[in-house]
Amino acid sequence: MDCPGPSLFPLHRCKTLHLVRHAQGMHNVEGDKNYKACLSPEYFDAQLTQLGWQQVDNLRRHVRTCGLSKRIDLVIASPLLRTLQTAVGVFGGDSYTDRTDALPLMVANAGNSGRAAISSLNSPPFIAVELCREHFGVHPCDKRRNVSDYQFLFPAIDFSLIETDEDVLWKANVRETTEELTARGLKFMNWLWTRKEKEIAIVTHSGFLFHTLNAFGNDCNPLVKKEICNRLLSFCRILQFCSLDLLTTTYSLFLFIIFQQKWSGNVPFLFKSALKRGEKEMLEPFLSTKFKLKAHACPTTYINDCSFGPLFLCFLLLCCGL
Repeated sequence: MDCPGPSLFPLHRCKTLHLVRHAQGMHNVEGDKNYKACLSPEYFDAQLTQLGWQQVDNLRRHVRTCGLSKRIDLVIASPLLRTLQTAVGVFGGDSYTDRTDALPLMVANAGNSGRAAISSLNSPPFIAVELCREHFGVHPCDKRRNVSDYQFLFPAIDFSLIETDEDVLWKANVRETTEELTARGLKFMNWLWTRKEKEIAIVTHSGFLFHTLNAFGNDCNPLVKKEICNRLLSFCRILQFCSLDLLTTTYSLFLFIIFQQKWSGNVPFLFKSALKRGEKEMLEPFLSTKFKLKAHACPTTYINDCSFGPLFLCFLLLCCGL
């Protein structure tokens, strides 16, 4: 499949999206062994495990070390306990102390976490959005609590975009289809362009990410398509996207890679290695450009179960002009 060459777009048309799957939840422990375990009422709106909180702490240290925490303009979270805990744990402030000028992002022991309260000071604004929830229906772990319950646990998160206190989207005997979830994901992507913020962190779910991203990249090399869909399934992993608005809503994905190896001329070591593996057809359009991709500092080894790895992938969403 042919890939188009490099393109230039105005910077003001760009948004950077940092996609994060929540850390390990209680339902994941048994659900990964037996899928039917997710049907148990025991896992209603499942909270994070202790390992999940370790994953949150690891990612929090990483986003602070690399400076990402200072660049985020907005944090969007799915309104389920495991995503809200992950969001405030990774991108929130330090430990909370009582004061009148700032509410805590999370109260102490929220969701029986045993964790201290988290401050909203020196952190970006947080909003909860139902469009980026996991599949609706059937699985109790994917049913949310009342918004009023969340407002008590997460006082500084904005829940005003959620229209009903009770979860009217979750049905006990009807599971949302993958086609419906994909359509919701694309609606969410379009909704992001109503926001003024330029750099946004989105804390959501593996199913939502997989089916939404699977709608992109059909006009790319199959290797790129595979990268788009298969690299966000590990717990508490963060990947970076650049979304471009060309006043249309039809998108096409082209992979390009942010890496931390040293440059050799204009061709990174990673590209040279790919050429040796016979992937020249996919990478050739990028090798012809003189643009240098910015190196991104990130861990070179996996930390616990967080699967950070030596690189970030940055998927450039290029809108197809009409």
